[in-house]
Amino acid sequence: MNKKELEKFKKMLVLERDTILKKARKTLDEEAVFDTDDLPDDMDKASTEYTQSLAFRLRDREKFLLSKIEKAIARIENDEFGICESCGEEISIKRLEARPVTTLCIKCKEEQEKKEKSFEA
Repeated sequence: MNKKELEKFKKMLVLERDTILKKARKTLDEEAVFDTDDLPDDMDKASTEYTQSLAFRLRDREKFLLSKIEKAIARIENDEFGICESCGEEISIKRLEARPVTTLCIKCKEEQEKKEKSFEA
C-alpha cells in the first residue's frame, strides 16, 4: 500500500475517532443529567431514563470501536496497516474501505467465523 492510500485511511480513521469523541462529549453534557422535578409524571421519567440508558449503551459500543480505531491508527504509524494478522497477506483495499479497523483478510475472517459457528452449535 502506498503512502497516499495510508494517509487516506488515517484521515478516515481520525475523522471517525473525532466524531465518536464529539458524540461522547455531547452525551455527557446534554444527556447525563436530568432533573426529575422537571418531569411531570412517572411515564416521562421512565421514558427519559430509558433514552439516557440507550445513549450510554451506544456510547459504550462506540468506546469499543474507538479502541479499534486507535489500534488501526497505530498500525498505520508502525507500517503494519493492511496486513492480515493471521496469514500475513495484504488485506484488500476494498475490504479496508468497508472496514478500516479490520485486522484480518476476508479469507481469514471467513475461517474465523466458521470456527465461531462450530463452537456455537
